[in-house]
Amino acid sequence: MFDFFGYVSALPYMLGLAVIGWLISLPRRNVDVVDSLWSLMFLVAIFVYAGFPAETVRGRLLFVLVAIWALRLSIFITARNWGHEEDRRYQAIRARNQPNFALSSVYRVFAFQAVLAWVISMPLHGAVGSDTPLGVLDYLGLALWIIGFLFEAGGDWQLSRFKRNPANAGQVMDRGFWRYTRHPNYFGDCAQWWGFYLIAVAGGAWWSVLGPVLMTVLLLRVSGVALLEKDIGERRPAYAEYIRRTNAFIPGPRKN
Repeated sequence: MFDFFGYVSALPYMLGLAVIGWLISLPRRNVDVVDSLWSLMFLVAIFVYAGFPAETVRGRLLFVLVAIWALRLSIFITARNWGHEEDRRYQAIRARNQPNFALSSVYRVFAFQAVLAWVISMPLHGAVGSDTPLGVLDYLGLALWIIGFLFEAGGDWQLSRFKRNPANAGQVMDRGFWRYTRHPNYFGDCAQWWGFYLIAVAGGAWWSVLGPVLMTVLLLRVSGVALLEKDIGERRPAYAEYIRRTNAFIPGPRKN
């Protein structure tokens, strides 16, 4: 059963984390910190939904999986962005909303992402209260999560290592996970959330499908694949060939 008030209870805490991020961004004149906080918002959500320690086996399983995913992603993004200028996505938003972007970013960027995270967290809320024994769907969800985690973490690590090598400057990363999909990190992120959903369905929360659907749309059409590949083929001819030969999202064999 959907407990609306239990679900809403996480939103103030997620918004509170967003406000902290906004305050950090003001002296830095850089809202990139929201990317580091994005995954941590889900950790806040599962903490509110499940409590600590979680009362059910399914709740404890989800708490561990969300914590691993959230902490790794936050640490990785923080390390990647450290010392760099503001991401061009946010530079464009800043340019469109001057003057007073410093103030309006609290809702244009930070609160907006907190609300998105809250909606996406629906499967976490739906699953943690179920005390039924773990079953086939739980283990399928766990298997899908593991596959997704390997693609996301492995893809991030491979790309970071590739970029650190000066000999690869101007080259296209098409090795390892990147040989089978142009965005193994996004595919992995998506797979993990569908894994969470399968665990939620095992707990009776089939209605929480909006969460993984919204995450998939964001990764494919909004801030992920579509945004990163906008006009990249024109700017980088070698990438155009990579696009021709390699699946955009779901891993598969390379085309001749």
